[in-house]
Amino acid sequence: MPSRRAGRPRRPSPSGRTPPDAVGKTQPSDAVAPTLPPDSTAPPGTPPDGFLPDGFLPGDSPASAAYQSSLELRFDEPRRPLRAVATVLGAVLALAVLGIPLGLLWAALAPDTPVLKTAEGAIYAEPQPEQPIAADGWFSLLGLAFGLFVAFALWFVLRRRRGPVGLLAAVLGALVAAPVAWQVGRRIGLATFDRLLATAPAGQAFSKPADLRAGGVDWVLGVLPVPHGNLLLPAFGAAVMYTLLAGWSRWPGLRPEPDPTEFSWVSAGTPAPPAAPEPPAPDATEPPRG
Repeated sequence: MPSRRAGRPRRPSPSGRTPPDAVGKTQPSDAVAPTLPPDSTAPPGTPPDGFLPDGFLPGDSPASAAYQSSLELRFDEPRRPLRAVATVLGAVLALAVLGIPLGLLWAALAPDTPVLKTAEGAIYAEPQPEQPIAADGWFSLLGLAFGLFVAFALWFVLRRRRGPVGLLAAVLGALVAAPVAWQVGRRIGLATFDRLLATAPAGQAFSKPADLRAGGVDWVLGVLPVPHGNLLLPAFGAAVMYTLLAGWSRWPGLRPEPDPTEFSWVSAGTPAPPAAPEPPAPDATEPPRG
């Protein structure tokens, strides 16, 4: 049987039918075009040509679009005022409760002041006692440490609310916790002191529980409490610590952001498409036909 020269295209039959010997054979003209290698200059995560994800506009960087969409799905802070207000109120309430153990700790560390009962009332047993100054000092140190702890804790607890909302929650919470700690601490032993002050004979010595002289609460119009003095130190410490944490943050948005190279346009559960078969070489000879 005469053989056909290699490389010559097969002529179609006049009837338009495929010759029997060509059934099941792939011709060079019918082969799938080879897959071009990806552009080496394209950034990682760039979708193939002709593919635009949801929300992607022409002219935008595909990698940045994927990065922005991932932030919206995983790290976007809800822009609802009610949620922000609820977060601040919840943090303030929790920190106000923490003011109770702070006041108990202050009452345990601050020394009591010795006093003497007289006909006019109680007077200091010493001309210049140091116990009231020590009570103010202990409250100032504990309040400042409490404010630093509050800012550090809320920085990690409210990770999605870092920024003005987190700062406001830390400052207001520390500002509310300070009077709570003061009132709790000063009332430890206050009932015993009042009883001795009313029933003890003149000249009897007893002690007065710790109280603040460098701080307190003023009432504006009789309804609005305004703390002053060393009651402001917890809020001051919280503001300073939170500002330092924000200044040292490695993320511009203060919240942890994912790496844009971690995202791919192909889902992990989607199987990769099969590779196209390579076309035969131009000079390959056709196998002999039987």
